[in-house]
Amino acid sequence: MRFRRLALIASASALALSLATAVRAEGEVAVGPYLAARVASGHNDYSAAASYYTRALARDPSNPLLLESAILSQVGLGDIARAVPVAEVLRAGGRDSQVADLVLLVDLAKRGEFDAALARLDAGTTVGPLVEGLFRAWAELGRGQMSEAQTAFDAVVQVRGLELFGTYHKALALASAGDFEGADKILSGAAAGPLRLTRRGVIAHVEVLSQLERNAAAIELIDKAFGNEPDPTLEAMRRRLEAGEMLPFTVVTSATDGMAEVFHSLAGALSGEATDVFTLVYARLGEYLRPDHVDAILLVAALLESQDQYDLATVSYNRIPRDDPAYPVAELGRAEALIAAGRMDAAIEALQQLAKSYPDQEVIWANLGDVLRRAERFEDAVRAYDAAIALFGEENSAQWPVYYARGTCHERQKRYETSEADMRKALDLQPGQPQILNYLGYSFLEQGRNFDEALAMIESAVAARPEDGYIVDSLAWAYFRLGRYDEAVAPMERAVELMPVDAVVNDHLGDVYWAVGRKREAEFQWSRALSFAADSSEADADRIRRKLDVGLDAVLAAEGAKPLAVSKNAD
Repeated sequence: MRFRRLALIASASALALSLATAVRAEGEVAVGPYLAARVASGHNDYSAAASYYTRALARDPSNPLLLESAILSQVGLGDIARAVPVAEVLRAGGRDSQVADLVLLVDLAKRGEFDAALARLDAGTTVGPLVEGLFRAWAELGRGQMSEAQTAFDAVVQVRGLELFGTYHKALALASAGDFEGADKILSGAAAGPLRLTRRGVIAHVEVLSQLERNAAAIELIDKAFGNEPDPTLEAMRRRLEAGEMLPFTVVTSATDGMAEVFHSLAGALSGEATDVFTLVYARLGEYLRPDHVDAILLVAALLESQDQYDLATVSYNRIPRDDPAYPVAELGRAEALIAAGRMDAAIEALQQLAKSYPDQEVIWANLGDVLRRAERFEDAVRAYDAAIALFGEENSAQWPVYYARGTCHERQKRYETSEADMRKALDLQPGQPQILNYLGYSFLEQGRNFDEALAMIESAVAARPEDGYIVDSLAWAYFRLGRYDEAVAPMERAVELMPVDAVVNDHLGDVYWAVGRKREAEFQWSRALSFAADSSEADADRIRRKLDVGLDAVLAAEGAKPLAVSKNAD
């Protein structure tokens, strides 16, 4: 489905180009690029949209809709510098535009022109109470006016709903100015109650505690917040703390960094809650203010992936330095973006190189195994899973997916006993897990053994996930393989309701209908299955055609299989 979506996007881009070409031929040059830009914007194709809007503006340079759309496209692309002059033209025309105001304020902050930024706010620029209040506070700090900055932070704290943001940023400001005791008082909750800190807030507090020579408390905070498995960045911090190193305060080192944190905080809060396009605007502005903000870069990449902009996401992931603890995370993300873009070989190469550089990280080997399995390179996938499992420490339930995945690879290579051992190990680690029960039960059915256990497993899986079409299909197929054809009809029809365009499920329903004597309906379902077979790696299109030509009985006879005990309820 993802590749189909990519094809649709490519088709839309082609449509945009054809619209532009067709209208240009009629002499309406400005309309063509505008239509093309709208199509590109509709698919979040920021590069194409920015190009077409620029061409449209050449013919209609004061059009406010074109100007604002061009700004959004440039910001989405990450080219804030090009968005600035467009924003200046839009505001010079007297048009209100929050995105233009944001771009102009950020540009001033980037250049350290805090007086000018404050003057713009005093003149009536409105960018929302949260951004305006925090931006004003950080601008005062940038001017060297700490008391005015604290007053501005306190003003944000007084606004209902903004208390946590204001309090957190006040703590960051104090820490950036060297008042670590004041920052700790706020972050620990001693001043006005505990804060619900994000991951970024925990990092800030850890660095504050280290500056106060309280490394033990910093380690305790990491363990309390993230348990025994912190992410690579926090794990690296923990090792340094254990070695007695005093960590520098890096979360905010300047007023501009503080403003970058405002936009990152807001983007993080909005992620998953608001339109991705506008969340991306805030994330991009934070990234622009602080180009080394790793968390902002990763957030931008994730947002671009969610919008199917895989090439742009790959560019963002590539910006994470190799010596940063988050580099492996970025490379894993880049591999996913490459896969989504249809570049499977490049993704495998990236993960293989990552595994060579970080041979002791089981998550990398597990991800490499997953990608190789998706590429149907099952033997290579098994070796990757072997490497991941060899790195496992004490057994825990989180390890079951690796055993399960390795078991699927063994099963695809017809190493059934080895596959069963892996599946049962996965079940030991995660008893009753529906995905495992369904796969192992279905595998037994296909092998023609353990029918009673297979049925019991699949029935348990259906009870846990009654709306999962694959599992409901397995239940119906179990009845079919057991010769209980009448009982197979209802669950197989339900499976098709849940997965109406799945080739395998429609094919199975055809077989069930044939077995109960509903031959015309069987042929109809096989025809449907054949129409979907091109999009399925599991469906056997040639076998479906043979069934349409000679019927299921003849196909089974030719395969040397046991004939069906067909119901007498013929059409």
